[in-house]
Amino acid sequence: MTARELRPLGEALGTEALGVDLSKPLDSETFAWIEDAFAQHPVLVFRDQDLGPGELAVFGRRFGAPKIHSLVDYRHAEFPEVSWLTNVDKDGNTDWFGVKRATDWHTDSPYEEVPPRLAILHAKEVPSSKGGTMFADMRGAYDSLDAAMKQRLAGLVGLHGRHDGPAGVRLYEGDPEQNLDRKYTEKARPAVIRHRVTGRPILFVNPLHTHGFEGMAKDEAWTLIEQLGEHSTQDRFVYYHAWRVGDVLMWDEQATMHRGAGDYRPDERRVMLRTIVYPN
Repeated sequence: MTARELRPLGEALGTEALGVDLSKPLDSETFAWIEDAFAQHPVLVFRDQDLGPGELAVFGRRFGAPKIHSLVDYRHAEFPEVSWLTNVDKDGNTDWFGVKRATDWHTDSPYEEVPPRLAILHAKEVPSSKGGTMFADMRGAYDSLDAAMKQRLAGLVGLHGRHDGPAGVRLYEGDPEQNLDRKYTEKARPAVIRHRVTGRPILFVNPLHTHGFEGMAKDEAWTLIEQLGEHSTQDRFVYYHAWRVGDVLMWDEQATMHRGAGDYRPDERRVMLRTIVYPN
């Protein structure tokens, strides 16, 4: 292995962490180095890894408490805290829900009692071209808002549900209900939060799950949600990750939004393992 170092992959986000083999137990010094890097670089990539689901679960648990995924059919049979992100169904055919799943901007599960800290994807099979994942820097998005908008957002509380924001309705309208582990209710979150480590202000509004604001009419709220989504996903805030087999990518669920680019041929296999981690 080379010496540990960080290398930028994109202008807004995306940093490669070199010199770490995640298949081996991480000593405290190496783990502290990863934690420090992740606090400043909320999309962190480890190339050329080969982890089984158990090893991925062990890595995820170093950062907090794992969460069994709400979509029952996508859970790993032996390691339920690991799930499949795939466009292939159990019979080897194209999984059309898997193809379009999560292809609009969001952060995962803001409707949970406690939202997740981070998520990790490990690429096992990738299309011959494209099929990337996009990330938006919600720290930079907030910083670049004008003073009037910052003042407007300072007192706003967003309402988050499951796929019932403006993008969620467009993306999943007419789809059959998925096999969920339970019913998820609405959660209220401040529109601007502070990063748990750095204290930086973060715009915490996404068009997939945020469906309103307390005390605001729906039409006005949806207009604002769409406006903030367009602002946050300008090219200057976005990193497109082009997957390679063996990539392990972890992202900060506070500091970023993400989406599947949805730009590959769906008849080509795209298979990844994922684990989502919550604060202890």
